[in-house]
Amino acid sequence: MTSLHEPLEFASGARMKNRFMLAPLTNCQSHDDGSLSDEEFRWLTLRAEGGFGLVMTCATHVQARGRGFPGQLALYDDRHVAPLARLAEAIKARGSLAVVQLHHAGVRSPAELIGEAPVGPSDHAGHGARGLTLGEVEQAAADFVAAALRAERAGFDGVELHGAHGYLLAQFLSEEYNRRTDRYGGSLENRSRLLFEILQAIRAQCRPGFLLGVRLSPERFGLRLDEMRAVAGRLLAEGRLDLLDLSLWDVRKLPEEPAAAGRSLLSYFTELPRGATRIGIAGKVATAADARHCLEAGADLAIVGRAAILHHDFPERVRADARFEPVELPVTPDYLRSEGLSPPFIRYLGNWKGFVAETAPA
Repeated sequence: MTSLHEPLEFASGARMKNRFMLAPLTNCQSHDDGSLSDEEFRWLTLRAEGGFGLVMTCATHVQARGRGFPGQLALYDDRHVAPLARLAEAIKARGSLAVVQLHHAGVRSPAELIGEAPVGPSDHAGHGARGLTLGEVEQAAADFVAAALRAERAGFDGVELHGAHGYLLAQFLSEEYNRRTDRYGGSLENRSRLLFEILQAIRAQCRPGFLLGVRLSPERFGLRLDEMRAVAGRLLAEGRLDLLDLSLWDVRKLPEEPAAAGRSLLSYFTELPRGATRIGIAGKVATAADARHCLEAGADLAIVGRAAILHHDFPERVRADARFEPVELPVTPDYLRSEGLSPPFIRYLGNWKGFVAETAPA
C-alpha cells in the first residue's frame, strides 16, 4: 500500500514530496482589486511550512466580471503578478509545489460585486444573467490562458482549471445552464469544448514542465454522472493533464442518481484508465484514516480542506500519529487566528454551521 508520505511525480515532471494537497479554499482575504494580501500570504505559506506537498490558492478569477466573492484573489491583470511571485517563491522555498486555481464564477457572480449583470453560457433568469456572445466565449477562453501565462511568469509550478461547483466551466458542461445552439452547446462534445480548448491552449503556450490540473464535480449543479465520467475519461485519455481533481463532498459518498447506486461515487472514476495522470479526491478528509482511505480507494493524493484550516501542519500530525483526528468543533476565533487565519476568513467561516464558536459580544 502506498504511503501518504511517499513522493508523487506528475507527467510534467513536477514532484510532490508527499500525497497531501491543500484544497483551493475560499477565504475572502485578498484586497478588493484582487491583489494578494499579507493575510493570504501568511495563510498559504503556513500550510507549506506545515508539510503540504502541494499548496493551491483559492479560486482566482480570470476576468473582473468573473469574480465570485468578496476578497477574492485575481490574475486577470499584470498588476497581480508581482505579489503572486512573492507567494510562489515562498511556497516553493518551504518545499511545496505552488499552484493557482483559475476560476470564473459565470452566472454565480453577484451583480452587486461586479457592477453589471453576470454572464454565463445562456440567459439565466434565476441569477439575472445573460448569455455570452460567441466572441465573449472566445475571450473568456483567452483570458483563462492569459491568466495561466501570468501564473507561469510569477513562478508557479502550475495551474488548475476550476470546472466544478456550478461555476462557468461547469455551467458550460451542464445541459441545465447551457442551452446554446452554436459550437459550444448541444452535445456533450460541444458543451465540453470550452474546457478542452482552454486546456489545449495552456498546454501549448506554457512550458512543457508546467503542471496542469482540472477540478470536476461528478454530479449536482445540473451535471450528470455519466457525462462527467465521459469528460473525465477523455481528460485522462488525451494525456495533456497532470492532475484530475475530483470534488466529491465526501470521499465515501454514494452516487445521487438511482441508476448508479450500489457502489461509491469515486469508483466510477478510479476505474478509468489514467495513464500518467494523477487523481486527487476532496470531500471530508478530516482524519488520518480519511487521508489513507483516499489512497486505498484508488486515488493518488488526498485533498485536504477543513482539516487544513484547523491544523496548518496536518501532514506532519498524520506522520506522527496514524490515528490523528482534528481538534473538536466548534473552535474559537482565537484558535483560528493562531492557525494563520485573518478576521475576514474567520467571518466567512461563520457561515459554516458549527465550525466557529459563538463569542459573547464585547
